[in-house]
Amino acid sequence: MGIFTEKGDETALKFLDNIVAIFVIVIISFIVIPLPKEILDMMFIVNITISVIILLMTMYVKDALQFSIFPSLLLITTLFRLSLNISSTRLILTREGEAGQIIKTFGSFVLQGNIVVGFIIFLIIVIVNFMVITKGSERVSEVSARFKLDAMPGKQMAIDADLSSGLIDEEMARKRRIDIQREAEFYGAMDGASKFVKGDAIASIVITFINFLAGTVIGMVQGSHTFKEVLEIYSIATVGDGLVSQLPALLISTATGMIVTRAASDSSLSVDISKQFFSQPIPMIIAGGTLICMCLIPGMPVIQLLILAAALLYVGFHIKKKQDTAKEAKQKAQALSEAQTTEPDETSYFKNIDNIYDLLQIDAIEMEFGYSLIPLVDESSGSSFIERLITFRKQFALEMGMVIPAVRLRDNGMLNPNQYIIKIKGEEVARGEILVDYYLALDPGNLTGTIDGIDTIEPAYGIPSKWIAKDKKEMAEIYGYTVIDPLSVIVTHLSETVKKYAHELLSRQDVNQLLENIKKSGSTIVDDLIPESISYGALQKILCNLLREGIPIRDMETILETISDHSAAVHDTEVLTEYVRQELKRTITRKWSEGGQIRVITLDSEIERLIVNSISKNEQGTFLSLDPQTTQKIISKLIDCIRKVKDVINVPIILTSPLVRIYFSKMLEQFYPNAVVLSFNELNSDVQIQAVANVTLE
Repeated sequence: MGIFTEKGDETALKFLDNIVAIFVIVIISFIVIPLPKEILDMMFIVNITISVIILLMTMYVKDALQFSIFPSLLLITTLFRLSLNISSTRLILTREGEAGQIIKTFGSFVLQGNIVVGFIIFLIIVIVNFMVITKGSERVSEVSARFKLDAMPGKQMAIDADLSSGLIDEEMARKRRIDIQREAEFYGAMDGASKFVKGDAIASIVITFINFLAGTVIGMVQGSHTFKEVLEIYSIATVGDGLVSQLPALLISTATGMIVTRAASDSSLSVDISKQFFSQPIPMIIAGGTLICMCLIPGMPVIQLLILAAALLYVGFHIKKKQDTAKEAKQKAQALSEAQTTEPDETSYFKNIDNIYDLLQIDAIEMEFGYSLIPLVDESSGSSFIERLITFRKQFALEMGMVIPAVRLRDNGMLNPNQYIIKIKGEEVARGEILVDYYLALDPGNLTGTIDGIDTIEPAYGIPSKWIAKDKKEMAEIYGYTVIDPLSVIVTHLSETVKKYAHELLSRQDVNQLLENIKKSGSTIVDDLIPESISYGALQKILCNLLREGIPIRDMETILETISDHSAAVHDTEVLTEYVRQELKRTITRKWSEGGQIRVITLDSEIERLIVNSISKNEQGTFLSLDPQTTQKIISKLIDCIRKVKDVINVPIILTSPLVRIYFSKMLEQFYPNAVVLSFNELNSDVQIQAVANVTLE
């Protein structure tokens, strides 16, 4: 019995999988095969039911992509409706207007015994459907499709920017890209599908007039009825058939306009209307007062006006009273919360000497905000700032191999309301300014148009940008701007600042935790190396050297093994760092190359010879003793080269010999810290090196 049930379920599922294909074939057969009027009545009822369901679904979906099959469904329903039109026309013309009970009932209901008035009402319904609903839906579909397709490049760039800054992971980026693609495909399909609605409306009008004119002629030539009787018979049949087709067409046209004008929301249309419409009591009160004033006009229906005015005033004052009560309750709760969290008297608190030591503690990373930015980062206000920090911490650990410490958030009344500052170990290292109710539009360099806004500089990368109003966001994306919300601007600035000062954030405690994590994998290199071969302090310096120049320290085993191989002969941490960099060549090559190619700026052999000859040594180690004039000349020539090739390479990479790299990097750090200095031994042999410029002293 169980086996039979399972087989039956499988058969049912297979049938359901093919039901759409079967339905389409049946629809097409209606065009050729004459239908009895009983079956035709049933099909008309099915048509109306499907139209009502589709209309309601468009009102309850939260996003257009939740009803992505709508364009295909629109074509099927249109074909279904036209096939029923053809079948009903066949019955009307062959059976003297007898085309079923549905058509007869609709026609009699509209005509009400008056052919002229009935036809006028029918024409009005047709005109409303064709000129208003169908025409508007077609135009909205066309514009929406164009805007969505034009905005795709900007949205893709925004996703890439969020991914590169660590705000989202690869899986989330992939999902957002798929959603953008599906959205563009949906609106593109709707642009085409809306033409079916227009064509269906025109076809329905033509079929209606054919039914009336042809039916009248046939009734007079072949029938035995009088002209008046023929008019009555075929007018009822024509109007009924037209209404039965126009009513579903009107519903489908309305659904088309509904879904293409529906903005993404967390609620259905009914909920959104109730929330937004009833959130403003003042307009209702004013409208009610206006209706009362209209009662003073002679001839106006006073009773109706007063009933509607009373309803509006009641609803308006009731909503206003609820809002005032909620506001007072919120203020009381806030005051109570502040009273409960009031700090004790400062004098009595600091009588305890141990409490004074708390003042000496310094947070590794600290952010201070002006009062206007507090809701933007406050978790209790619905902000996702903390979640974004967690995502960035995870991304940074995967990328650089280091876990950044917790970020302390504070308010600062001394700051500009829209300003924030970033502190590393108690000292300010960066600041920025945010306009909360605006979006930041970045110029990627390939704009198709310009948009009005407040000129500014993006705080993380120093890119020229504009603060634009929310209503200009979509247009900015169409023009090619990369549009970023205020919270993303803050998170991106913080992430870039942390990357820049990562070497200062790596403490010995962090180094110890990294080593303990290596021990979990069963590696014995830690016990063999520390502290016999190298101290915790020396290892920290090597790791900091790597982080200072943006080299990930995730491959700790390779780093420790390299140090172990050379620590017996070399004790200089700078030299050990160079050995480690050479062993991390795969990581370095991956980080700075693109498509198996790396574009670099090289140094002339004369410059490298000068640097090598200027290396001096004392008891504290080796250093570069190049005279200031020569140093200034080399730096000036290098900066000139960087400016010439800025369109070719985003980050200037200087390639030198292994002996020169460390000294040239230290020299360049004082003048151009954003440049990357690599040696030939730090690149894989399979990467193609392209020299875009050569620095010479001539």
